[in-house]
Parts: sequence; C-alpha cells; structure tokens
Amino acid sequence: MRRSSKTLPKDPNLLAYKIVQLSTEEPKERSPISEYLAEIGKKGGLKGGPARAKKLSSKKRKEIAQKAAKVRWGKRREKENKL
Repeated sequence: MRRSSKTLPKDPNLLAYKIVQLSTEEPKERSPISEYLAEIGKKGGLKGGPARAKKLSSKKRKEIAQKAAKVRWGKRREKENKL
C-alpha cells in the first residue's frame, strides 16, 4: 500500500471509511509510454553511478563519502535528541 501525504481524519467512523477506501482501491494502470520511459531512466541510472565513480579520483570519492556520512549521522542525532 502506498503512503499518502494527506492526513487521516480524527473521527473514528471517517477514519475507518478512509482506511477501507484506501485498502480496496484498484491500482492504476501505467501507459505504455510511461513504462518505456521508466525503463530508459532505469538504464541510465544503472550506467551513470559506476561511470561517475570511475571518473572521480579516490580523494574526491572519499570527500563525498565523508560529507554524506556527516549529514546522515547528523540527522540521526537530531531525531534522537527530539525523542
């Protein structure tokens, strides 16, 4: 089931109605054009990452990885502090 950014109602009856409505919803069919574009995008993404990594120097890759780790761990600490 997909997540929705919409808030669910507080009233228990409306909440139950909305849950049943969401759980019995038919999945939407994707158009052939959409399927084709998704396939092309996936191929580009699979090629792009390794090609970029090959192009970068080991020093630059290390800098990028350290920056990502700092951001990742910083967000985790913020969540822990809020609890």
